[in-house]
Order: sequence, then C-alpha cells, then structure tokens
Amino acid sequence: METMEKNYRYHLLKYKGRNSRYRCPACGRPRCFTPYVDENDVPADVERYGRCNHVCSCGYNLYPPYEPNRKGGKVYALPKFKKRPEKRRKELSPKLDTLPLEIVGKTLLFTQKNGFIAFLSGLFGEETAKALVEKYRIGTTRDGFTVFYQYDIMDRCRTGKIIPYDPHTGHRIKDGSVPEAMWVHSRLKAMHQLPDGWTLSQCLFGEHLLPRYPDLPVALVEAEKTAVICSAVFPEFLWLATGGLSQFNDRVNVLLGRKVIAIPDLGGYELWRKKAQEYPLLDITVSDYLEKNATAELREMGADLADWVVEERMAEGIGIQSGICCDEK
Repeated sequence: METMEKNYRYHLLKYKGRNSRYRCPACGRPRCFTPYVDENDVPADVERYGRCNHVCSCGYNLYPPYEPNRKGGKVYALPKFKKRPEKRRKELSPKLDTLPLEIVGKTLLFTQKNGFIAFLSGLFGEETAKALVEKYRIGTTRDGFTVFYQYDIMDRCRTGKIIPYDPHTGHRIKDGSVPEAMWVHSRLKAMHQLPDGWTLSQCLFGEHLLPRYPDLPVALVEAEKTAVICSAVFPEFLWLATGGLSQFNDRVNVLLGRKVIAIPDLGGYELWRKKAQEYPLLDITVSDYLEKNATAELREMGADLADWVVEERMAEGIGIQSGICCDEK
C-alpha cells in the first residue's frame, strides 16, 4: 500500500526560557502556550496558533491552516488534543477592563488650553499639531492637563495617563502646584464611574497604530511626549512609547514580527539593551544614538530624543538626520 508523504511546515517552538511561552487564548493562563513556528523559528501567530501545555484541563491546540507546498502538495495539520466545551473555555478567558468610550470621547478635543497641544502648535504649527493629536488620540481634562490614552492593537482603551505641561517649554509642571502624573482610571474609580473589581491592564502608547502602518519599522521610546514629537520629525518610523524606563516588559510582545528600534532616554541604554535580550523572538535593536551624540547640557538634564529634537528646531531650524540606528542588540 502506497504511503502518502506529509510535509509539516510548522513545529512547536523549543523551550528558550519563560519568555518563549505565552498566554493561552483558551484558558487564559500565562506562560503555558507554545506557538507553532517555521524552520526559522518565526511564529505563525502567537495569539492563535499553538498548543496549551495544560493538555488535560485545557487541550487547546490549533495548527496553522493548510497551505500548498512547493511540490504542489499540502502541509498537514497535526492531530488536535481533545478540547473542552466552548462555553467552558470562554468562562476561563481573562477579562479585560477598559475605559468607557463615552467618557473618553468627551476629552478628545483640540484646544490650546492643553499645555502640550499649545506647545506642539508653537513647535510645528497648528495644522501639524492637530494631526498629531488626532493620530495619537490625545485628550484634555477640564483643567487643561494632557491625557495620553493607551489604545491597544484591538482598539480598546485600557487607561490614560494625565500629565500637566508648560505650554512654553513643553516640560512637565513640577513646581508642586499640581501632581506630576495621574491616571484616568484612578479618577473614575474615585468618582465611582468604574465598576467594583475594575483591573488595570496596560499596553504600549500608540499601539492602536500598528495595524494602520503595517510596513513601517517601529521606534520605541520611554515617554509618550517623545513618541508624539518624533512622529512629526521622523515619519519613516512608527513611534510608540512604553511609558517609562522600567516599563519595557511583556507588553512589547505585541511587536512580534515588526522591526523595532528602541531608543531610551539618556542613561537608560544598558538597561534596555539587557531587557531586549530577554525577548529573543522579537527583532529589537537598542540604539545608543543619544549616548553618543547628546550635548553636555542634555546629559545634565537626563534628556530624551524629544529634547534633542526641540533643541535642534530652536537652533536655526536645523533638521535632524535619521541616524538613530546601531548594530547593538
């Protein structure tokens, strides 16, 4: 009897540490989902195609769809483990809490009473400033503070960071008259406008832009302000922000399959270089551009790339060269 040869294009990723395992899309448990990868260990889709390690209690196993191979045959799916009923799997899926869009929408205004918007208008002109505000969905509170909302790749609003800015310098107001940073969800909880048990789950700032710009390399910075300003100066990159030096964590997994240049503030290069090594499946290059090119004044203030951009624009209108890449990973 003639046997039919089967060509398996994908295989389960070999264990490479805890960061090579993901959250199961069925049972919702973290670091138990092994993705299917090709011969170069590139995952097909870490949110769909893979196998849960909890074979008995979950049993989720989804192989990438059949595809023709070079010989004209098929690539075949592996046998699937027994699955639990769909209803039970949904019950165990993690609940993601988001902000009420009717409340968020009321803050999405282009107004000069917002210190950061006023600064952007002075730096780039009102037309460009308005485009940036709409692109990143920047909000304004009643007292004129800036709201950097975190919309994820599924266009869900996770939370918003509230920061007061000086309209002339573009720096945070740190004179003690107002808090340096606040959170929308904290304010809404205090006003009893979020349900009991509402849980924060953050994502990258600007993450909602990933599907909109699928071909652009990603530039990852610390501050939301930096991402917005650099987006106007370096449009050849899609600018996202972690929200802080210590926020380079598992939320970067959404960048799988994208070429990423990470540009931390001055003094953060070594930390981010080491953090990037914890995510071997991601294509992240950490740039030392600021470390090599910053002026003594910028070093003293612990500046970021936005400070560099502003300094250059203020000095005779000189443009910035896109020399922010390096070979270090």
